[in-house]
Amino acid sequence: MASQAQTAESGKLIVELNKFEENKAGGCRAFFLFRNQTKLTFEGFEMSLAILNTGGIIDRLLSIDAAPISAARTTLKLFEIPEIDCGDISEILLHELASCKPQNADELDCFPLLDLISRTPAKLVK
Repeated sequence: MASQAQTAESGKLIVELNKFEENKAGGCRAFFLFRNQTKLTFEGFEMSLAILNTGGIIDRLLSIDAAPISAARTTLKLFEIPEIDCGDISEILLHELASCKPQNADELDCFPLLDLISRTPAKLVK
């Protein structure tokens, strides 16, 4: 496992909140780009997110499964955030990685590999 961790650390996994889009049925659609600059393909990548409203209060917790994430590629994933307008989201906190599992390997602590970016008015933080 140490050799895979060293391989992974030669690059970063950038999680970018690229844009929000209002969902006609209600709620907010979030577009995430996963820019995997590591040499690892992740067969497991599950994030637990806290969605904070404009008052800075946690509105809800959301678990999203972004796997698979291919090595040395950028992947687009769309996720629905129910029952909140996009403009009412001030921050998204990545508070836990329930799974970060490279293909054919044991789970990793991926927090050191992650860089978070937001191109929306809402911050994306860990």
